[in-house]
Amino acid sequence: MATSKITYLGNLRTLAVHLKSGNEIITDAPTDNNGRGEAFSPTDLVATALGSCMLTIIGIVAQEKNIQLGEISVSITKVMQSDPRKISEIHVDFEFDETNYSDKEKSIIKKAAETCPVALSICRDIKQVLSFNF
Repeated sequence: MATSKITYLGNLRTLAVHLKSGNEIITDAPTDNNGRGEAFSPTDLVATALGSCMLTIIGIVAQEKNIQLGEISVSITKVMQSDPRKISEIHVDFEFDETNYSDKEKSIIKKAAETCPVALSICRDIKQVLSFNF
């Protein structure tokens, strides 16, 4: 069964529908590539998927290992190169609240992030720069 259906709306914009849930995502070409930049670009979604996947896997591993997670947020910075135009780097900056994690828990959290399915699926030419601010 298909995961999603994407429709071109014109003016460099698409509508993606997650078929199981009906949730929608609009994409727009970025302003530096002839677009309006009024929504996530497809490459923004790739970079954002990396951070989202990392947080999800951290959550799964924390449940399995009985690690009490506090609030965690991630800032994503996507770096593009030209000729050919593609993502060259994704910076993932984790911010943890004041929960006191042991060194072992920190190691487990870092490994979970580094081995999430999206991280392992992204081309090795794309540099993944991770920063964990515990």
